[in-house]
Amino acid sequence: MLFNLWRDFWRNPWQARFMLPLIVINLAGSVYGYYWYAQQLASTPFYYWPFVSDSPFSTTLFTFALIARLRGWRNDWLPVVAFVCCLKYGFWAVVLISHYWFAKGTVTPVETALWLSHWGMVLEGWAYLRTLELKRTAVVGSVFWLAANDFLDYAGGLHPYLFTSGQLPVAMVTAIGLTLMITLILFFKKRNIPQELRIRNPGRE
Repeated sequence: MLFNLWRDFWRNPWQARFMLPLIVINLAGSVYGYYWYAQQLASTPFYYWPFVSDSPFSTTLFTFALIARLRGWRNDWLPVVAFVCCLKYGFWAVVLISHYWFAKGTVTPVETALWLSHWGMVLEGWAYLRTLELKRTAVVGSVFWLAANDFLDYAGGLHPYLFTSGQLPVAMVTAIGLTLMITLILFFKKRNIPQELRIRNPGRE
């Protein structure tokens, strides 16, 4: 049952039966994420907020991208930015939480739930990104957003509060490395995708 459901999702994630639950899940995760960042957001000028709350902002974009799809709104760049952000910041958080645990941090239900939910961001980001035929403007815009976020995080000090002291080098190297990796994926991603996915591409209908 679960295997068949996963197989159907992987073949075509753009079905309403998958998008509707994901909208609810990501919206709820976004709300909790902003609560998690409340203290840091309160001490940061509001115009920098999208660069502080990386994960909840990513899931918010993801939610809007799926809503736009369900409403039939065509947009070439929103899905790409949303999916690459989920991919990047989901994996970034997994690395940081894992590093915290390996540094003898306490394994609590909260960190475990965060670790699992950020793996979910990685999976959903890739599941949808792989279906898109990418336009150059959307790729350039997404890469610019990721790079600008890295610059403001680690040159401007806006990076999320970390789990333990001494994590800053790991956080910075992981973020920049993921930006470079995703840039390569976007620029070298094949444009010829299966016909059954191509017709469901939200930027092509």
